[in-house]
Amino acid sequence: MQDETEIEEARRRIQAAYDTDGFRALGHELIDLLTGHLKSAGNSRRAVLPWREPEINVREAESLLGAWRDSAIDSSSLGDHFGKIVRTMLDRGINLHDPRYIGHQVPAPPPVAGLFDAVGAVTNQVMAIYEMGPWATAVEEAMVNRLGEEIGWRTGTFSGLSTHGGSLANLTALLTARNVSLKDSWELGVSPHDPANPPVVVVHADAHYSVSRAVAVLGLGTRGVVKTRLDDRRRMDPAVLDDTLTMLRGRNQPVVAVVACACATPIGAFDPLTEIAEVCRRHSVWLHVDAAHGGSVIFSDRHKHLVSGLKHADSVAWDAHKMMFAPALCAFVLYRDRSHRFEAFRQEAPYIFDPSVAGLLEYDVGLKTIECTKRATAFGVWGLWALFGRRLFSDLVDVTFDLGQIFYHKLEAASDFEALHEPECNILAFRHLPKGLVGMPGEVIGEFQLNLRRRLIESGEFYIVSTKIDGIGALRVAIMNPLTTAVHFDQLLDALRVHGEKIDLQSQE
Repeated sequence: MQDETEIEEARRRIQAAYDTDGFRALGHELIDLLTGHLKSAGNSRRAVLPWREPEINVREAESLLGAWRDSAIDSSSLGDHFGKIVRTMLDRGINLHDPRYIGHQVPAPPPVAGLFDAVGAVTNQVMAIYEMGPWATAVEEAMVNRLGEEIGWRTGTFSGLSTHGGSLANLTALLTARNVSLKDSWELGVSPHDPANPPVVVVHADAHYSVSRAVAVLGLGTRGVVKTRLDDRRRMDPAVLDDTLTMLRGRNQPVVAVVACACATPIGAFDPLTEIAEVCRRHSVWLHVDAAHGGSVIFSDRHKHLVSGLKHADSVAWDAHKMMFAPALCAFVLYRDRSHRFEAFRQEAPYIFDPSVAGLLEYDVGLKTIECTKRATAFGVWGLWALFGRRLFSDLVDVTFDLGQIFYHKLEAASDFEALHEPECNILAFRHLPKGLVGMPGEVIGEFQLNLRRRLIESGEFYIVSTKIDGIGALRVAIMNPLTTAVHFDQLLDALRVHGEKIDLQSQE
């Protein structure tokens, strides 16, 4: 038995961690620190990416784990230490609220959204069974209902759930498609009747890597991915899809699903969903649409035509932490046919799920998702909708898509830049082509873009990303901060020119 003095010391330290007055004081300090940080980032007074080598950051994070050695905890020293920890977190992280951040498809969320998420984090609202997360479940169900109605499905006929990201949404949807398409595969596994013609998933050639990863996880192997040829706008071609499905059916090869994109990641291309859905209907094939980025255009009267056929999909993956500007992670998988809601996981777990209350299992989301304990993922986006209304999401789409057009026209007007497509949304791929690079081989041009991007982001001036178009390296932006302006685009082009001049083109060959 431990010494009573040691136990009392332990209780005192625990009490300090749970002290509500101390929490209130630290909470006020946190809001002040966050407000100062957001103002600084919004005014571009910090590096967008405070670049340091990974090992340096890891060492500093480890040093803070051992920095608190004083056994005599008091409110003053605790407050000082808290401030140091938070300031370090803010100083070392990437600054998405800087309008010069135009990189990955991760938004600068309205700060208030984080406060709604904080309610769930502080009180530890979790999900799996309704009784452990009654309000979290209600919020998720409300969001599923609204999103399904936005798609155009009739209330009560569809279902869905939230997941930690689009990758998990794609996996869950395709698992459902596999279990529906390949009867008994959940119970018996995937064992093709004809090993020479195993089951496949037909996929948009530019689909997110999470799709091929999901196909492999489902036991179909990466060779189970059949990529369709794209049209000149890098969209899935319905005629090619029709031919592909006809060929697969002709040799009696099972097709688990077709995966279309709204929109594809490289250049933001939206597939012609109505025509694709008609092809899938004729071939009796499940249609899954990865609408992680583009699903939210359905809120915009100006742009919702891009997803006009979404209502015909059997399943949809939709990230609220992209174009609904919610804090990560918050994504949804939605099923057009409500009867498919329990097809992904056909299991019983009596130690968790209580069948004694009629109808309650409908709200036990653990029956529908790969996760058991799940955080209240939807609080942030639900809070934004409840506070500002639906119109906010339309505004965010319209403004960022308009910024995509503004940047495109600036590239078109610059003789040393090349826009690689006219954008349909807020994603745009391009290249910087100074005079010395004109006429160079494709691999040299591509390598220059990668070196240029690395120099730019390590400078802290801007954050953009890279991609490959037709096998050649390119630069890419996703405009995920609605406070970015045309002035920032001018500054970006100038910064790329300056850094490009420092690259020895001879060494590129």
